[in-house]
This record gives sequence, structure tokens and C-alpha cells, in this order.
Amino acid sequence: MKVLERKEEASTMAKKDKTGRNEWDLSLLFSGDGDPRIEREMQRVETESYHFIRKWKGRKDYLFEPRVLREALDEYERWRRTCGFDGDAGYYFWLRTEQDQNNPELKARFNKIEEFSRRIENDMQFFQLRIGKIPRRRQSEFLANRGLAPFRHFLERIFAEAKYLLSEPEERILNLKSSTSYSNWIKMTFGFLSREHRRVLIEGGGTGMRTLPEMLSLLSSREKKVRDSAARTFNAILAGYTDVAEAEINSVLANKRTDDELRKVSRPDLSRHIEDDVESKVVDALVETVSGKFDIPARFYRLKARLMGVRRLRYHERNVPYGKIGAKYSFAASGDLIRRVLRNLDADFSAIFEGFLANGQIDVYPRKGKAGGAFCAHHLMSQPTYILLNHTDELSDVLTLAHELGHGINNELIRKRQNALNFGTPTSTAEVASTFMEDFVLQEIIGKADDESRLAIMVKKLDDDVSTIFRQIACYLFESELHAEFRKKGYLSKDEIGRMFGRHMAAYMGDAIEQSKGSENWWVYWNHIRYFFYVYSYAGGLLISKSLQNSVKADPGFIVKVKDFLSAGLSDSPRNIFLKLGIDIGDAVFWERGLAEVDHLLRETESLARRLGKIR
Repeated sequence: MKVLERKEEASTMAKKDKTGRNEWDLSLLFSGDGDPRIEREMQRVETESYHFIRKWKGRKDYLFEPRVLREALDEYERWRRTCGFDGDAGYYFWLRTEQDQNNPELKARFNKIEEFSRRIENDMQFFQLRIGKIPRRRQSEFLANRGLAPFRHFLERIFAEAKYLLSEPEERILNLKSSTSYSNWIKMTFGFLSREHRRVLIEGGGTGMRTLPEMLSLLSSREKKVRDSAARTFNAILAGYTDVAEAEINSVLANKRTDDELRKVSRPDLSRHIEDDVESKVVDALVETVSGKFDIPARFYRLKARLMGVRRLRYHERNVPYGKIGAKYSFAASGDLIRRVLRNLDADFSAIFEGFLANGQIDVYPRKGKAGGAFCAHHLMSQPTYILLNHTDELSDVLTLAHELGHGINNELIRKRQNALNFGTPTSTAEVASTFMEDFVLQEIIGKADDESRLAIMVKKLDDDVSTIFRQIACYLFESELHAEFRKKGYLSKDEIGRMFGRHMAAYMGDAIEQSKGSENWWVYWNHIRYFFYVYSYAGGLLISKSLQNSVKADPGFIVKVKDFLSAGLSDSPRNIFLKLGIDIGDAVFWERGLAEVDHLLRETESLARRLGKIR
């Protein structure tokens, strides 16, 4: 399942609103958990998958003749469109487990489907592996063939990845050992952490038992006693697991080093770049440019400390909200606001939103057992997009809805123009559509707010931008040093990792954030570093989004080009797609323009704070 942007964490209080269908209508897939069509669907998936496998596994002519490869790719595309490894059943039961996380029967059924799909996936992997092994001289012939044009970039991606793939038996071994050498270690650490719950101070007085994610939300409490209590407990829990995390992260790093050596990958982050269809020099330009502007977040935190009336904020207090945003946003009101913004941008955007509402593709309110946070999910091209929210009438809930709708609109535009092998977005640009829609909605809210609320909203926006851009690049630099030092020394102690982590966090935060005792262990909980160099995509996505926003503000007709990008999916590399829009994401000047927007918002916020007498 492709899940875009799960945001944690949410209240568990259910609400009602007069907005029509507020829970997912999964009848678009099946009528219910006992639908007899589920078993027939599994049989269909197995039959169609093994029909393809039996037809092509014993053949080699598609590796030599473009006409035959086109026949094979047409069949593969049809299989990917409506079948995949688990069909509608896998998608349905994954969604059901998100609706009801405490239901063991749902978990059991989904686990069995996962086993089923893993077997098909292993048996199907020969197809792309063998295409990847087509000799270089013949690759050029295939890429130039007009009959293969609809699948040109699909083939380019396979050829790029294949340079670092091993033989089929070796790849099978790497797949089999990945659980014991990689994922089981991560599950161990986060399994221990997920079981932790401690008594802490809670808002409104008294104490209560809270899980680790719930403590994280309390770290941003407006009540200092509450956030400090949560921070002490949170830090104590992390400190108790540093020995476990030390063993885990060293094993994960060793496994990554082994894989890279076997594949002859020249740098630790190269596999991520290849997977994300982005050139290393593009990511290098982004990282170098953002890290060269760490003075922007340092200035912001100095401003925020002054607004909060303190000389320095403690590490866990960096996201404490400033001021009060009095307005409440019911889901109906949120929908009206977003509908208006989308309609002003493009009629297709608002029509897609209306379709999601009418078809029951948005699950709106928190309830017992439902997954926390928010996400937008899609799977096969023939299946509907679903959005999960936990709406509690706050400003952040409006922005979350706009964000997830951005992903959903992106999905639907790709669906209209691309084949199933081009359906999706590379990680490198997955956050562009979401932040594009979110920022236009936020600008609408800011434009109608009074000065006090406007200042509070602008500080919140800067909080988000700093975390999305600068914090993530600081994390990328931490990851880079982590892998480099491990490969040099062979093992890293928890203290070494902690010092390294603290140094990179301090680099972007500046002197207004105190690196308080315990903050050096927050790497223990940061799961992104286990998925290797993923974090650059948050920064890159937001900065690209800012460029597109500015172009649309300067010329509303530019929205046509934005739609071209949103419709492109995986049909070309992100850099080529943007070059067609007149944007070169490999140029440091491009990233500097995006950072100038953050700097401009910071200057506006400082000016408004002075005008209101909040600072001198």
C-alpha cells in the first residue's frame, strides 16, 4: 500500500457533524468482511499472476525483441492495474485494520494475505530482474524504440536500478535475510517503545497514564509543568532503551554496509536516490544550500524565545504554540474553506474533493480503535483513493485535510493520464502536491485573521517550515555522518551516536534552543533514520511547492503547468518533468529562491511582532 504522510497523533474523542458520509465506504471494494467475493478475488489474483509467470518465466525472446517485450509489458501493465500481488482483498483488509487496530481477526486475515502476496511477489520478481540484465547496447535500442515509448521511463528506472542488482538467486537470499538482519531489529526497538506507558501530569490538572506518542503531543502543551513532566518521562524512557537501540542501529548499519558492498554502491545514500528517481547531484545541491542557510532557523528560534518571554527554549519546547488561534473549524466549515480555495485554483481540484466526499472516501473523526494521525492511501490504479483524518476542529485539522487532499488530487490526476506502470509519485516529489494545497489554504486563513491570530498562525507556519526543511536536512547530515563513522570504525557506542545527533541538531537550531539533558537520545525514537536518507524529500518537496505557488500567484494560468506535473506520475524523472516547466531542481539558485520565501515570512513575522509590541 502506498501511504502518503501519516501524521501523528490525534485525540480519541469522536464527534459528529452534518457533512454527510464521515466514514469510509469500503463497498467500493467489498460489501463487508464476510463478502464471498473476497475468496473469489484471491483466487483471481493467484490465477492471473501465475498465468503471467508461467507464460514468461521460461522465455527469453522478450529480452531481445522489442515487439515481444511490448507484448509482455502490456500484459504486465494490465496485471499491475487490476491485480497486483494481493488485489482488492489486500487493500480492503489493510484499510479495515486502520479503522479497527484492536481487532485480532482483521489482523489475522491481513497477515494471511501478506503471506499470500509475498509468495507471488517472490515468484514474479524474475521479470524486472531479467529486464534489468539486458546488455547496455541493447538497452539503448529498446529505449529508442517507438513501440516501447509508453514504458520508456519504466525501463529507464529498471536499467538504473539493475546496475546494482545481483543474480536472481542472490537477490532472493537478500530478500530472505532482510527480516533477520534488518526489519526484525527495528520491530524490536519500536515494539519495546510502543509498550511503554507512564504516569505524567496532564492538562487541566492531575495525572494520567500516557503512551509514548501521547507524551510526544504533551511536549507541545501550553502548560509548562505538563510539557516538562512529559519531557522528563519521555527522556527517561529513551535513556532506558539506549543499550537496545545501540545494538539495533549498529546491526542495521552493518546490514546496509553489507548490502552496499555486495551491490558495489559507491555511497550510502545512492540507493535511496536511485529508488527515488533523483540524481545525487540534485540532492547534494539541496542539502548544501539548506545547510548553508541554517541562520534562518536560528533567527526564528531567537524570535520565538523572545515571544515566549524566555532567553532560551528547551529542546522539547521548540514546537510549543505561540499565542492563541481562537477560531474553531468544524469539518463542514473546513470543507467549505478548502472547496473555495481549490475552486479558485482549478475546477478539477474541487471536483475531485467533491467526489471523495460523495463516495465516502474520507474517514473524518477519531474513534476508539481507529489509527491515529492522518494519511492518504492508494494501491492499484483500479482502486479508489482513501483519506484518513482525526478531525477535532483545530486549525491544524484544516491544514491536514488540505495536505491529504493534495496527495489525493495528485493520485487522481495521474490516474487520468498514465498507465499502471507510471501510477505513483517518487519519494523525491511526493510532498509537493500536499504542501502546495496546504499552503494556499493557510494563506486564505491568514488573510482573514486579525493581527493577534495572524501572528500566532505565522509563527506556527514557521515552526512547520523549519521542521520540514531545516530539521530534516540536519537529520540527513546526521545520517550521512552516522554511516560514514560506522564504516570507518566498525561500531558506534550510544554516547558517540548521541553526541553526533546533538551536534547536528544544534547546528540548525542555534543558540536560542538549549540542548537539554536527554535530548541527545532522541535518535532512538526517530524512525526515519532506519529507512535511510528518506528525510531530504520533505525539505525538497516543500521548497519545490513554494516555487510552484509563486509561479501561480504571478500568473494564475501557470496552474496548467502545475497540473501537468501532478499528472506526470512516474512517466519521467522529476528533474526532466520540472525542466519542462522551466525549473531546474539541480541548480542551487532554485533552492535559494525557496529559502528566500521562508526568510521573507520570518521578516514579516518579526515586523508584525514589533508592530504589536511583542518584541522590541
